[in-house]
Amino acid sequence: MTDPTNSRPAPKPGPKPGPKGAPAGGVTIPKNDPAKFGRVDAGGVAWVKTADGERQIGEFKAGTPEEGLKHFGARYDDLSTEVQMLEARLKSHPEQAQTIRHDARILQDSLPTAAVIGDIPALDARLQKISQRTETAEQQVAEAKQQRRDSALAQKEELLGEVEGIAAADPSTLNWKRSGERIRAIVEQWRGIKGVERSTDDELWKRFSKARSEFNRKRQAHFDEMDRNRERARLKKEELIEQAVALQDSTEWGPTSAKFRDLMSQWKAAGRAPRNVDDQLWERFRKAQDVFFQARKADSAERDKEFESNAEAKQALIDEYSPKVDPQAQGVDKARKVLHELQEKWEQIGYVPRGRVREFEDKIKAIEARVEKAADAEWRRTDPEAQARVAQFQAKVDQFNREAEAAEKAGKSSKAEKLRGQAAQWQEWANAAAAALES
Repeated sequence: MTDPTNSRPAPKPGPKPGPKGAPAGGVTIPKNDPAKFGRVDAGGVAWVKTADGERQIGEFKAGTPEEGLKHFGARYDDLSTEVQMLEARLKSHPEQAQTIRHDARILQDSLPTAAVIGDIPALDARLQKISQRTETAEQQVAEAKQQRRDSALAQKEELLGEVEGIAAADPSTLNWKRSGERIRAIVEQWRGIKGVERSTDDELWKRFSKARSEFNRKRQAHFDEMDRNRERARLKKEELIEQAVALQDSTEWGPTSAKFRDLMSQWKAAGRAPRNVDDQLWERFRKAQDVFFQARKADSAERDKEFESNAEAKQALIDEYSPKVDPQAQGVDKARKVLHELQEKWEQIGYVPRGRVREFEDKIKAIEARVEKAADAEWRRTDPEAQARVAQFQAKVDQFNREAEAAEKAGKSSKAEKLRGQAAQWQEWANAAAAALES
């Protein structure tokens, strides 16, 4: 039902209000009792109470005064719902504070002429409070925006510092693969950080791009140098292969073996050639080595056969002379004479197989050590200084024992006990010195 006397603009389109008294935006709309705030007289004229008295707001000719009062009360409810929706918007979308304040003021300006019956001063107070809260909300939104900006700026500056640090690093210390992957990850992080104003963001990005370009330049220079080094390595290894091939048929086993060891050292120092040829180069080099060393091995095997008889002869000498070289039974001088005889025959026999050299060296050294040990023991036994030292120690033992006996006779038991302890100590030293002569 329309009211031709109502000049208030219709409410702006928005979310449809729910049933009267139902929650809207989380807040329950107070139930309006229009009879407390106005009336519709018998002639259908509608009135609302104000601080200055009643104000005519319109007419209702389509029904009873009760129906008219309900009609204008419902229009008040609609207006109250609009206010409530502004309150809910401000709570959920504080960033719209300026627009909400504008809408609140339009509603507030319409209240003095609104064709509604209800607590209009309460609506006015609510709208005034909304306007006040929008100012606070604007400030909070601005502060939050500044905080987000500061945080975003700090994050980008931190990432920028990391990229610039990578770009400025000594190329010899960089892991190019890991560093490249890290820069790509930083780019993705950078793109996800929002909130920095365009001018500042553009300046930061210029520095970022410059650092990334510097890194890419150094990386390209590094890999270009690696390519050059690989080519130099290829040429060097080709040269070493030629030398190895020239040596592979040599029968000068010792000198040529040394030359091959030198070639191998040079090969390792040359570095890697291009990946597609390095393995092929190594196969050619190794093949030349194998020709020489297999020939040397075959020659050594042949000579070892010849030397096997020498091994048998030396073993026969060991079996013959080991029982004869007996310093304990013969004395040191006789044992030395027999050992010298063994050594002369040993040298006359010649080489044994390479794999048994250590075996026979250990066998003859064991016999030589037997004689040397006996000679050392004899020298210690006959050493005048050592014998004098034993006699000196024993004399001290005898002295302390005599003094202890005298003290005991004199009734000085404590002193006697002390002297006997000193005698025992010197006896230990004398025994040790004597044992050294016998060992």
